[in-house]
Amino acid sequence: MKTLLLMKEIYLEAFKAIENFFVRRFFKGFAWFSLILFLIVVYAFVYRILTGFPFD
Repeated sequence: MKTLLLMKEIYLEAFKAIENFFVRRFFKGFAWFSLILFLIVVYAFVYRILTGFPFD
C-alpha cells in the first residue's frame, strides 16, 4: 500500500509543475492510456500462462 501511495504522490507532483492546460491534459491521458495498455499485456500474459500456452 505504501508503494501505491508513493506512486500517487509522484503522479500528482509531476502534473503540478505543468502549467499549460492542453499539455497537462495530454500527458494525463497518455499516462492513463499507457497504464491500460500495460494492464492488457499483463492480462494476456497471465491468461497464456494459466491456459498452458507453450512458450517455445
